[in-house]
Amino acid sequence: MKKITLTLLGLVAFSTSALAQQEVKFGPKAGVNFAKINGEIKEDGETIKLDKGQVGFHVGAFAEIKFNDKFAIQPELLYSVQGGKAEQSGSETIMGQTFAYEAEAKWNLHYINVPIMAKYYVIPSLAFEAGPYVGFNIKSEVKTEGTLTMAGVTESESATEDMKDGTNSIDFGVGVGASFNLDNGFFVGARYNFGLAKISKEYTETVEGIEYKNPAYDIKNGVIQISVGYKF
Repeated sequence: MKKITLTLLGLVAFSTSALAQQEVKFGPKAGVNFAKINGEIKEDGETIKLDKGQVGFHVGAFAEIKFNDKFAIQPELLYSVQGGKAEQSGSETIMGQTFAYEAEAKWNLHYINVPIMAKYYVIPSLAFEAGPYVGFNIKSEVKTEGTLTMAGVTESESATEDMKDGTNSIDFGVGVGASFNLDNGFFVGARYNFGLAKISKEYTETVEGIEYKNPAYDIKNGVIQISVGYKF
């Protein structure tokens, strides 16, 4: 019993010493997202690419747990607005009438993202980072705007559709990036989040009493994040 007690006391002393050697800093971070959706939507024989970029934002907090001068782990909790955009234009002739159209569709996706980055400090002011993230979708909608011009008359139309039922609630992927750290606690970071999970899922909607089955599309998130933050 005495030997077990001494062993436990030794483990506690070692753990306390190891934790004391770690440097832990906390702080806020925020920035801009340059987002797009990678992949294609195929509908009625037509292929739509949501490959046009759109601007969003992210804001949240982080903790940097530094084990030594070179290595650290940085978990984060971020609210992130991302998505993708598609643009189409052209003209058609029906029954002798020619009309021109322009349309834009934005898929706005709101997530609570939890990245866990492993960091390596090349020099005290410059760190490279990589690690996984998981995201929880809290809002998903598609906004469409378009114009139709015929015989010199232009009509505009816009609509917003809730896409929560057609969006997977969980997203995950890998982030890679770098940060430049100042002596006063401020830092600037850049990161690319490469989504590995499909955004879309199969769902059924009812329009005017008729049920339509929508398939899951092979589309994934891709986001460039530019951040500023402060370490306390």
